[in-house]
Amino acid sequence: MKLTFLLFLISVGHFGFSQNNDTDKAELYKNYREDQFYASVTYNLLNNKPKDVSQSGFSSGFHFGFIRDMPLNEKRNFAIGLGLGISTNSYNQKSMLIEEVNNDISFSIIDESDLNVSKNKFTTYLVEVPLEIRWRTSTATEYNFWRIYTGFKLGYLVYNSTKFKSEASNENLSNIDTFNKLQYGLTLSAGYGTWNFHVYYGLNSIFDNSAKLNNDTIDMKSLKIGLMFYVL
Repeated sequence: MKLTFLLFLISVGHFGFSQNNDTDKAELYKNYREDQFYASVTYNLLNNKPKDVSQSGFSSGFHFGFIRDMPLNEKRNFAIGLGLGISTNSYNQKSMLIEEVNNDISFSIIDESDLNVSKNKFTTYLVEVPLEIRWRTSTATEYNFWRIYTGFKLGYLVYNSTKFKSEASNENLSNIDTFNKLQYGLTLSAGYGTWNFHVYYGLNSIFDNSAKLNNDTIDMKSLKIGLMFYVL
């Protein structure tokens, strides 16, 4: 009798533990989402460059932010992500001089070899809002997985600067009004675990319609290629 009662207690305890374990696991999966901090390092290219303008050196971009994950299916491996971040982007280029002439911003083509130019670049600083469609092979307990995140990123320009250094002159400008305040493009991040390939394809020009070179509007767009790191 005592043995039967002892076996009954053991079985009830085991059943109760299993129920609690299953309940905890169900709650874990129910609340699972991939909210993530992200950091990205990119090599920045210029598309649609005017004739005689080229890039030189390494043009870098640094991007940081947080994305809120909103799963769309029961497995929670398909989601929408909406975030907020900041970025700084430099563009080293040759032959295009940005200067202030009679209180106006002027763009012109120069021969850098004659001036012994040591630096010619412009830099943008943006607050960004990424919107992503997210697919991954993750679960609530699996942290290394394949992912493909694609979407759209909207950036608001909060500061800009240009730097030109040569033997003949130096020209440093900041917060000039020829940059587009809104900059936006398509994004793609794909990879496994923490390391992911990342690309941003700009859809609108870095400069606004007032930026002209030889009476032609400068329609340069940004292409950023690099690595994206996601941290839980």
